Amino acid sequence: MNTEFTPYYAVIFTSIQTETTEGYAEMSQQMEDLAKVQKGFLGIDSARNTIGITVSYWETLEAIQQWKQHTDHLIAQQKGIKNWYAYYNVKICKVEREYDFSKK
Repeated sequence: MNTEFTPYYAVIFTSIQTETTEGYAEMSQQMEDLAKVQKGFLGIDSARNTIGITVSYWETLEAIQQWKQHTDHLIAQQKGIKNWYAYYNVKICKVEREYDFSKK
């Protein structure tokens, strides 16, 4: 993930799925692949258990807005509302600084 500069933005998508999962994994992968080629995309982290959390990272708020309005992403959003999500929440946050640890 290319987050060497700050600030940047994080879109935190938290969701609870319905029992319908047919086509979800494929659409999720398709959206991740599509996001990776969008201008301003920096990276993504995702985990799913009872609650799914996906965090995508972007250079600017404009890049986030362009991604939200991308035609294929709009289709995926509608399918998610209709088929896959019982609940979701989106938070957009400005990342001022970051640090990490790695045991070698």
